[in-house]
Amino acid sequence: MFFYLLILFTVLPALELYVLIEVGGVIGAGNTILIIILTGVIGAYLARLQGFLTLQKIQNNVNQGQLPSEELMDGLMILVGGIVLLTPGFITDALGFLLLIPLSRNLIKLWVRKTFENMMKEGGTIHIYRSRPGGGPSTKRYDDIDI
Repeated sequence: MFFYLLILFTVLPALELYVLIEVGGVIGAGNTILIIILTGVIGAYLARLQGFLTLQKIQNNVNQGQLPSEELMDGLMILVGGIVLLTPGFITDALGFLLLIPLSRNLIKLWVRKTFENMMKEGGTIHIYRSRPGGGPSTKRYDDIDI
């Protein structure tokens, strides 16, 4: 888990910075900033549109007495895609758009589902421990999550 956090908070921003500098060197700083702003605006619009469509599907399923599991997964991926698109950078923008476009989102859902199924078959579990720091009677609590 630490490895993934290391990549998320150190390697990815470094790569984003490198790509932004390289693109800025080719097309200019102004155009690079304009593209970043434009992808944020387009991403927010797509996230809103896809979010409303997914919410409508969830409501329809609930009204028909069906569990909206696929739609809830879509909603989570749309939320993550929208958040990622608001962060500046071309790599995160590409990931965000992949999560917002229904065709690529369906492929990602298949991969996520297979990954979770494999974890369950291999006995991989997620443990959430709720305890107090230092074991004392403190009112502050924290969660320890083992994956």
